[in-house]
Amino acid sequence: MQVVVLAGGVGSRLRPWTNTVPKPLLPVLDQTLLEHVVRSLPPEMVDEVVVAGGYKVDQIKAHFQALDAPFDVRIVPEDEPLGTGGALGNCRDVVSGTFACFNGDIISSLDATKVLEMHRTNRSVGTLGLWEVEDPTRFGIVGLDDANKITRFKEKPKPEEVFSNLINAGSYIFNDDVFDWMPHGRHSIERDVFPQLASEGLLSGVPFEGYFIDAGTPDAWNDAVKASIENGRYNTGLVHGSKPSWYATQDARAGVSPRAQVEHSMVSEGCVIGQSTVAMSTLLKGAHVGDNARLVASLVGHGARIGNGCQLSGVVVDHEAVVPDGTVQNGGSWPA
Repeated sequence: MQVVVLAGGVGSRLRPWTNTVPKPLLPVLDQTLLEHVVRSLPPEMVDEVVVAGGYKVDQIKAHFQALDAPFDVRIVPEDEPLGTGGALGNCRDVVSGTFACFNGDIISSLDATKVLEMHRTNRSVGTLGLWEVEDPTRFGIVGLDDANKITRFKEKPKPEEVFSNLINAGSYIFNDDVFDWMPHGRHSIERDVFPQLASEGLLSGVPFEGYFIDAGTPDAWNDAVKASIENGRYNTGLVHGSKPSWYATQDARAGVSPRAQVEHSMVSEGCVIGQSTVAMSTLLKGAHVGDNARLVASLVGHGARIGNGCQLSGVVVDHEAVVPDGTVQNGGSWPA
């Protein structure tokens, strides 16, 4: 089946990484974020991935052509921001039949085949993966009956409007007649389409458990790395340590000082870590960390160099950047 990935944003919360690399191509362990998003479905079920986006889309297409991926990649570009509904509606001429649709930031334990089964059982136009949270006010919430039909849908309710703790998890199965409910141009599928489908009894939902991470912020990115390590979401590399970290190769593991502490982190090929602490952080290819440094919840770009004695917490370090010895920074990016 076809899979539409909604990837219209520029990844501003992950800048400066995304100034040169589009977010769908950023690596989570040995796969791109886009591949993690798509893997909610078994690989043998996916024959084409349709990327709906407007930022560095040629780079995305070129990457997967060179990769010889098991699925074809088609780009449906946005010339201007169209919202979630407009971006999906822009694909109406290239998708057909029953198809999957995923928000481009989501790494989760959802088995989308179960969503597909419920979709067919209820003969719905759309079926959503659902996740339970304590505070649903930042999300779209649903009312669900005993037959898994969604009876109500409310996007980002005020506290007094909350009627459910089940939220839209950004993963859908649709029939192509969903486009009959979608206007042309900019609109929100959550505000303009889902409430109408729910009122007509044409929307279903499937709750799931495990993990659900919107990997669009630095903290959530590292949560996604940690979850991917713990749940074996990698094909190559090795995992080591009581607070396990992933190393791209044996050489990457050998590049870490025996006196370093590396916890719940991603260490890519060609990295070097001195006598330092790296916790809940991501180091991309060729990154170097000196001695007596401490990195917590930070993202270190390709070829970046972190000097001796640096103390970084929640910092996004640009590709090829050099952080001088003794730098102390909480949050933000380097260079600022």
